[in-house]
Amino acid sequence: MRSFGMNNSQKTERPMDAKQYLTEVGAGVQSGFVSGRTILSFEDYLAGFFAEPRRHARSAAQLVKDCLDFYGTEEVDLPVGKQRRFKLFDRHEETASGEGPVFGQETAQNAIYRIVSNFVRAGRTNKLILLHGPNGSAKTSLLAALARGLEDYTRRPEGAIYRFNWMFPSEKIAKGALGFVEKAAVDSLETFAHLDSTQLDARLACELKDHPLFLVPRAERRAMLTKYCKPAERGSDPSGPSGEFILSDYLLEGELCQKCSGIYTALLASCRGDYLKLLRHVQVERFVVSRRYQQGTAVIEPQLSVDADLRQVTADRSHASLPAALASVSLFEASGPVVSGNRGLVEYSDLLKRPMESYKYLLGTIESASVAVGPALLHLDCVLIATSNEKHLQAFKETPDFASFKGRIELVRVPYLRRYAVEKRIYDAQVTRAAIGKHIAPHATSVAALWAVLTRLKKPQPERYAAGDREQVDALSPMEKLRLYDTGEAPDRLTATQAKELKKILPDLASETDNLPTYEGRTGASAREIKSAILNASQNARYKCLTPLAIFEELAQLVKDKSVYEFLQQDVADGYCDHAEFVRTSEARYLDEIDEEIRDSMGLVSEKQYQELFERYVLNVSSWVKGEKIYNRVTQGYEAPDEDLMVSTERIVMTVGQDRKDFRRSIISSIGAHRLDHPEGAMSYPAIFPDLFRRLRDHYFEERKKTLRRNQDIVLRYLGDERSSLNAKDARMVEDTLATMTSRYGYCRHCAQDALLFLLRKRYAE
Repeated sequence: MRSFGMNNSQKTERPMDAKQYLTEVGAGVQSGFVSGRTILSFEDYLAGFFAEPRRHARSAAQLVKDCLDFYGTEEVDLPVGKQRRFKLFDRHEETASGEGPVFGQETAQNAIYRIVSNFVRAGRTNKLILLHGPNGSAKTSLLAALARGLEDYTRRPEGAIYRFNWMFPSEKIAKGALGFVEKAAVDSLETFAHLDSTQLDARLACELKDHPLFLVPRAERRAMLTKYCKPAERGSDPSGPSGEFILSDYLLEGELCQKCSGIYTALLASCRGDYLKLLRHVQVERFVVSRRYQQGTAVIEPQLSVDADLRQVTADRSHASLPAALASVSLFEASGPVVSGNRGLVEYSDLLKRPMESYKYLLGTIESASVAVGPALLHLDCVLIATSNEKHLQAFKETPDFASFKGRIELVRVPYLRRYAVEKRIYDAQVTRAAIGKHIAPHATSVAALWAVLTRLKKPQPERYAAGDREQVDALSPMEKLRLYDTGEAPDRLTATQAKELKKILPDLASETDNLPTYEGRTGASAREIKSAILNASQNARYKCLTPLAIFEELAQLVKDKSVYEFLQQDVADGYCDHAEFVRTSEARYLDEIDEEIRDSMGLVSEKQYQELFERYVLNVSSWVKGEKIYNRVTQGYEAPDEDLMVSTERIVMTVGQDRKDFRRSIISSIGAHRLDHPEGAMSYPAIFPDLFRRLRDHYFEERKKTLRRNQDIVLRYLGDERSSLNAKDARMVEDTLATMTSRYGYCRHCAQDALLFLLRKRYAE
């Protein structure tokens, strides 16, 4: 009989055994539950504390700091110098919202770490961290990455944190085997912690997630913490030697919340002061920070009410089964995002968009680590962190209330990125073939990133620099400044000495507007706006791929809409803020890139030719500088350096006005400096002298322009209706060119043709 819908491989495969599969999964879940010590009696928890007191005595600030330390750091080499980067912000997770790494923003990362470390030093979270910057500058992304890191960290043994619940067994159990057994006080504590739901009348959780150690009376707790944690002095460095640990006010002075305090007091009375019998009702539970379920972290959107509330538990019918001992106790259950985020991280999104009255309670909360709600005072242990755009922050600074807040706020600036290579990584990560349903042509995200960063740059202020540097700083074009920020590459027009001096003042150039309200990176196109432009370009029906050509068309339309984009309303100053011109600048840069790729694909220029020529030049220059002769393999004798070779090469690579002798010495000095920094590995002259190699390529290009123009006609005929009129050699040349562009540079046939036609039309048309 015919088997419909099955191929041969499916016929031989045995069906999955569902029961076996579920058994294996269940075994793994159970093993993780047991090894993770998810449910504990108070005695078991205390044993864990004695084994690792510092891990169990962490405040929320210490937890955040430990989380950042856990994933480690790395030194990033930037043109302005080395900078520490926290690897937590590099973590990538496949999530429905597409959340991934945070690119750049090392300064903001280090500021967050410094402030949290200060909280640990002080023993309390005494300020609100306020991330401020223009819209779409990654403020929310930084906090989302931090919250994701806390989620992952608290799942691990190193990040274990605990809360507790109150357990009330059914009347039958309480009067039976788990009744008043005096032996429990001597041998081991009996506990209701592990009873299942059928054996319980009620299980009351602490919504504030009070620390389990609060169940130890305060005086005894202080003595225990001091003895086992051996705390350091307040204000010492929490990143210092392992012997230092700073106990927080939360653990030293904290008390149970109103609800737990009422239960504790009522149970102690019903147990006639027997503390061990009271602890039988305690179940210690490990919990994991979760954004989805708002546990240990919460995001508070702009709203008009205090972010916490109370409701009376004992008035709820669902709690009618509570023991008689609690019947006369008024219990209130706290709720709200501040309550949900306690023991972790609370984020106030766009805090300053709210009316002032709705967040004035934060003044007291920051100062006392508590918030008054109805008849209760909720004591908190959480890192409070907020975001705001620059407009709202500036307006806030002009209000009378800012004076009260400024001593309780730590400002962290999060500007737009100014390095185009880093900006490109954002779009590479977010704009994928799976997301847009099209092949993405080479350089598509590059041209978008280039234009975005150009819109953010400000004209330098030459008067801030020494007299010898002012002329070079004043002459910097937007594109030259972008290259300087991105790779530390000085303009080609400068001499070696001028380039060296310009690189020396690069850190000052990058920070010259840091203390100004209109700092560099505050205005310009946001990554969010550029991503929208890229996605719009991907819908362009004229192109079968997402090509730079479609992006240029989209950007050309964008710059016309000055009523929508505020940054387009800026005045042009010496080429800066000329956003329409930046589209043409990006186009010219793209033409340079594809020109080189296409010439290479046509076999007209070989990188090996540049390398061999330059190696011969360096050999001769080195001998010239040392005053030595060179061995000639042909004549088998020693000869003076080839002056004709050196001069002919220098005509190509030197800029006008450079001194020939100084140039030669600078070449050898640069090679020596590179070898000191990179003592191992082969010498890569293109990496040391990218500008010189670019001039060599351009020289070869000029020599082969006629060949390229002839090839233009062949390509146009091949891609048009005259393919059959070409001879086999010419047709093979075009086929080989397209194949090389595909295999070597990542083009598909469609975008390769688009790039070829664009280049030929723009640069080689007669």
